[in-house]
Amino acid sequence: MKMPSSSAKDRQVSVWFQKIQSGEIKLPRFQRHQAWDKNRVCSLLDTVTKNLPLGVTLLLDVDKEQFVSRYLVTAPETQGRVTEHLLDGQQRLTSLWRALHNNYEDINYFLYLNAYDESVPENEKTDESEVWYKGRWINKNGNRMPLWVDEPSECLKRGLIPMNLFRPGDISDEIEEWIDSALSSSEPSIDEEDYKALLKQWMGKQEKLKNKIRDFREVITHFNLPYLALPSQTSKETALQVFINMNTNSKPLSQYDIIRAEIEGVKGVSLDDYQNELDQKYPTIKHYFELPFLILATSALIQGKLPNQRGMWDMNKEDMVDNWDRMSLGLSKMATFMESQAIYDRARLPTNAVLAVIAALYVDIPENLDSRGNFEILLKKYLWSSFFTDRYENAAASHAFNDFIMLRNIITAVTKADGSLYTENDVQVLNRDLYPLAIDDELKRIGWPKRENIRGRGIMAVFSKLGAYDFADGSSLTRQQLVDGRRHYHHVFPDALLKEVGTESYFALNCALITDKTNLNISSKDPLSYLKERYNWTSEDIVNARLQSHLIPLDELKCGDYTGLSGEEKADKVKNDFAQFIAKRAAYVANAIHILAEGRDINASEIIRDVEEQASLIEEASV
Repeated sequence: MKMPSSSAKDRQVSVWFQKIQSGEIKLPRFQRHQAWDKNRVCSLLDTVTKNLPLGVTLLLDVDKEQFVSRYLVTAPETQGRVTEHLLDGQQRLTSLWRALHNNYEDINYFLYLNAYDESVPENEKTDESEVWYKGRWINKNGNRMPLWVDEPSECLKRGLIPMNLFRPGDISDEIEEWIDSALSSSEPSIDEEDYKALLKQWMGKQEKLKNKIRDFREVITHFNLPYLALPSQTSKETALQVFINMNTNSKPLSQYDIIRAEIEGVKGVSLDDYQNELDQKYPTIKHYFELPFLILATSALIQGKLPNQRGMWDMNKEDMVDNWDRMSLGLSKMATFMESQAIYDRARLPTNAVLAVIAALYVDIPENLDSRGNFEILLKKYLWSSFFTDRYENAAASHAFNDFIMLRNIITAVTKADGSLYTENDVQVLNRDLYPLAIDDELKRIGWPKRENIRGRGIMAVFSKLGAYDFADGSSLTRQQLVDGRRHYHHVFPDALLKEVGTESYFALNCALITDKTNLNISSKDPLSYLKERYNWTSEDIVNARLQSHLIPLDELKCGDYTGLSGEEKADKVKNDFAQFIAKRAAYVANAIHILAEGRDINASEIIRDVEEQASLIEEASV
């Protein structure tokens, strides 16, 4: 039997979009749904805007559809004739389509242009660009937050241009409107002196911005996303086998492999031997991230290089080996510090950007107990601020590098040009004007912490810091429990109860990391009755101690019995009880975040008392 052949072809993004728009391209239903996270989408968009090569996509030409199919997410459902099935490349095409049409519900993508960022000094402005994202949420007033994302002038002053302005097609009016709005505040008044000169200068800014957008649009529109096409007569079995083969990747050489070979050539030493010795001497480090990355990122920072691929390539490899003992000790102290903050492993770590920063800073922190104690307070401020600001949601490596430099300046008492010392306000992640801490409204909407979610994992880290005592046996959370799989992500308000009334249950503030054998047979009881029965509690003291270590509000948990209720009456009560529970727990967590970001330790009773006292004062003032 003669096997069907495939042919490699070029296709520009604009053509892909035309075919998606017309409904000519569909996905076989056996394809998984869109799974790329925001970081991978940013990486893809960066690749396209920089006109770098991208992998080959796989199509099956269609005369008559062999597979049950579906449209790409958010693509028009035209019911037109399907000519192609997308076998491989769904994530790339869907991400491009959605980001360039700005139809993600909870996120916006931007092209960050350093030259337009007003916070960057003129002598540091460059032509560099990078794709950023910004999370969105709806506050209690129904406003989509943060508000500035929808204001062109606020975006431009931050150096951000919405990615939807770069999509292929005739959108000149949309672009003109955005540019006019973005620059309206700087338009000169006719009453101003030298009005004509100022107007000409302002119109020059308009034209320059328009040209900048045009140039990037041209790159994106004509970007080549090549594909292989299987002919329409290809059998279903063969098409599936090709799909499986295309989705099986052999492991390529890593950056660490290449640097290892370079070091062995230059220094004649085995980096593998060094790494194995490090692991044996300090076995807890690897719980937080892969050792190769931590070794390279920390070594880069010690040499004053960015903790990313560029910095790792640029650092001096001989110096890396010479600094090995200092780097190793820094990593070990980092692991000890993280454990002191009750963060035990990678799966519970909100962001890995902090690890190399803390390790490299320990290289310069003195052993003197008083000095070390003071600087570890600084590290606590840095750590918790990184979890509850949006500092590391974009450009994490460069932001981590800048924060590291400022923190190291403080630790090593570097003086500025005017003779003054650096202060915490010079560290951007600690500057509350630039990076405010997350507030109640944002915390209420944070998703399930088992996913890669900085805020969600940060919320669980707060509970871990308080001990996160198990509901059943009262044990405090430990790394060993996590390693043994004895801790599970548990719904405080039962998932079955909330599903019954049509309410989403997967919020970080509805989660507790506890021992849990099964979630079967939950029933629709009120949460406290359910928990008491499930864990055989017998005293109110046990209830208080164990629940408060998770900052679970007791009064809002004792929300009453749902027995005998049904229909809208039950739904309304459950929804109201759940909303009050989430609101109070958000207030508790927000208070804990504020304390932790000041470098102080937290106590559950004090946190709860402070919030309740504040609530009482507000209530008294309103009477």
